[in-house]
Amino acid sequence: MNPCAGVKKANRHLPDLLRLFSDYGYVTTAYMTGKRGDGTEFTRAHANEADLIISVGGDGTLNEVIEGLLKSGASCPLGYIPAGSTNDFATSLKISSSIMQAARDIMEGSPRTIDLGSFNGRCFSYVASFGAFTETAYSTPQEIKNMLGHMAYIFEGVKDLANIRPIHLRLETDRGDVFEDDYIFGAISNSTSIAGFLTMDPARVIIDDGLFEVTLIKMPTAPMDLSRILYSLQTQQYDDKLIHSCTAARAVIHSPAAVPWTLDGEYAPGETDIIIENMHNALRLVVNDV
Repeated sequence: MNPCAGVKKANRHLPDLLRLFSDYGYVTTAYMTGKRGDGTEFTRAHANEADLIISVGGDGTLNEVIEGLLKSGASCPLGYIPAGSTNDFATSLKISSSIMQAARDIMEGSPRTIDLGSFNGRCFSYVASFGAFTETAYSTPQEIKNMLGHMAYIFEGVKDLANIRPIHLRLETDRGDVFEDDYIFGAISNSTSIAGFLTMDPARVIIDDGLFEVTLIKMPTAPMDLSRILYSLQTQQYDDKLIHSCTAARAVIHSPAAVPWTLDGEYAPGETDIIIENMHNALRLVVNDV
């Protein structure tokens, strides 16, 4: 559990969560994260002792717990109680935003296998992205996220618009697609919600099909281009000439090393050669059967 996630709403529910798990026959051990990486270390060290792991926090906390689960080699399923500022992953999976309802859904649900991603060997659960808006997720101070919640991302993201710079890169997929141009944004994702404001067509996003959705946005050449791009993305129409999109299980990217990336909202340093691969059915996630 990340006690600093979101507006700290999960903290007051901890006694009720422990009682609920006990009512369903579980003996529960709670670990509170205090710094980045704790979620990974706690899970790696103790996953093999458990029948079920539950992550309480935001997308970043979930990312750490999944990383620890993979490193442990444990086969136990994972439950997720979203308590962050945006919770893209939970939105995509229709996990309840109510702390206690999400907990009850875990107790009464069943495991479903879903895909994960690998970014040069580092795990991510739903998105690897670069460019405009992506820095917002890890650069926005936690106290601002706590005060403003999801709106913090919107406010900080709008400030990015004045500083948009093109990034020249080349992306090649295992399906034969090759894209090379100047881009302001790119995402390799497996979610219907990205950064809290970009929505993908649910009919295109299947979290266990072994494929990612690849979205690249070219550098606008006129002021109206950006408005048109944003409209196309919000209406889930990807046929604009400035939007490159496809599906792929593997993508090789050649880019400047200085370009920062985000994995599930957490910073990842750029490299000149990046391999992103779909880890098909790598995680057993407990979801509501309804």
